[in-house]
Amino acid sequence: MSDILIVDDERDIRELISDILKDEGYSTRLASNSTECMREVEDDIPGLMILDIWLKDSDMDGIDILKKVKRDHPEVPIVIISGHGNIEIAVAAIKQGAYDFIEKPFNIDQLMVVIARAMETSRLRRENTELKKSDAENIEMIGSSTTLKSLKSQLDKLTRSNGRVMLTGPAGVGKEVAARYIHANSDRADAPFVTVGCASIEPDQMEELLFGRETGRRGDGKGLLEQANGGVIFFDEIADMPLGTQSKILRVLVDQQFLRVGGADKVSVDFRVISATNRDLNAAIAEGQFREELYHRLNVVPISVPPLDERREDIPELAEHFISNFNKSQGLPQRALGSDAQALLQTMVWPGNVRQLKNVIERVLILGPESGEIEIKELLDNEPEGAGDGGAGISASMAALPLREARELFEREYLMTQINRFGGNISRTATFVGMERSALHRKLKSLNVVTSQKSGARVASNDESDSAPAA
Repeated sequence: MSDILIVDDERDIRELISDILKDEGYSTRLASNSTECMREVEDDIPGLMILDIWLKDSDMDGIDILKKVKRDHPEVPIVIISGHGNIEIAVAAIKQGAYDFIEKPFNIDQLMVVIARAMETSRLRRENTELKKSDAENIEMIGSSTTLKSLKSQLDKLTRSNGRVMLTGPAGVGKEVAARYIHANSDRADAPFVTVGCASIEPDQMEELLFGRETGRRGDGKGLLEQANGGVIFFDEIADMPLGTQSKILRVLVDQQFLRVGGADKVSVDFRVISATNRDLNAAIAEGQFREELYHRLNVVPISVPPLDERREDIPELAEHFISNFNKSQGLPQRALGSDAQALLQTMVWPGNVRQLKNVIERVLILGPESGEIEIKELLDNEPEGAGDGGAGISASMAALPLREARELFEREYLMTQINRFGGNISRTATFVGMERSALHRKLKSLNVVTSQKSGARVASNDESDSAPAA
């Protein structure tokens, strides 16, 4: 659904529009009458249609085609063109669902602007439709670690209010999952959940997509804010919103109403706002990149979504969840994850967090055998960047140390990794490494390893205040 179908009975017009669109990077298909048009639509649904009203030697005219396509494929935007255009035809086309109406001879720049906007609107609608279809998967908070339980406890409290929420955390930790969890368990669950990807929308299109457009010809002028009325609007990566738009969003939050682009009548809205960012907004404010007033309006309830290295206990459960989902959605093999593979996943470095873990599991299932347990070698072949060399050697820093210091460094890092893997549970760690609990406590003390509370769970770290070598 990324190509454009051009339907016009004049060959020169069809080819002229096609050549222009190809120069702009679009792919096109051509049809000269209604029969060819409907055959093209049935073969492959286009991303957009440019449709002439008057078609010679056709069973259907442009309005008839418009009605049928919009009935069967309402997501496809259709731009009507005609050399016999008048206001009555334009109104009729708009009422039947046309995106816009352009008269021949048309201005090329005007046509390209309309097409670009229509394609962007179509893309956003498809994304929101796909997101709604995958809501059941997206709202699952997978894991049983103390860290995740603490996060869910905070989110559960938020479902009972309409307070604005600011979700922070590194990329890939699942901030949108947390936002959808709040929405799905709130009084607004049956209302829309609309995502605004602030980093993926071109700055010059941001305001029209948010506020909508009102012209004498445009039919459906609703923007994303209006589409979210009654539900939740989720500003993903809010730090990337242009400064000019930030001031207008601030006014919407204060007044609960706004003007469409080109409009004169105010539109009232009622929605809950949830925002997310992986950047330090205080630093962005100091640099003049983010409005402080907007920050305080959005940051009513700040929630930190923990990275994967703070909930390593959840990794096997997450991996098995992804395996099951890939089997259902893509037909990939339903393979088991052996204990050795689980242990390796829990000790890998995950700079991309849950998203990166999901990608690794998908690659393993695509490239691996159809059956049997997932083996360590498969994971090492897909080990995230920065996770080391898969055990093929030792680090340069360790190689430069005498044996005693290298052994102490290895023991410290190994035990800290195992403690964090088991969520700070010393008993489980002792059982896995094959030591008595009391002996493990003594070893940790000699290595200056301490455990502390972080994100609701205990994590191990090196006590920098006492770094003397072990006796």
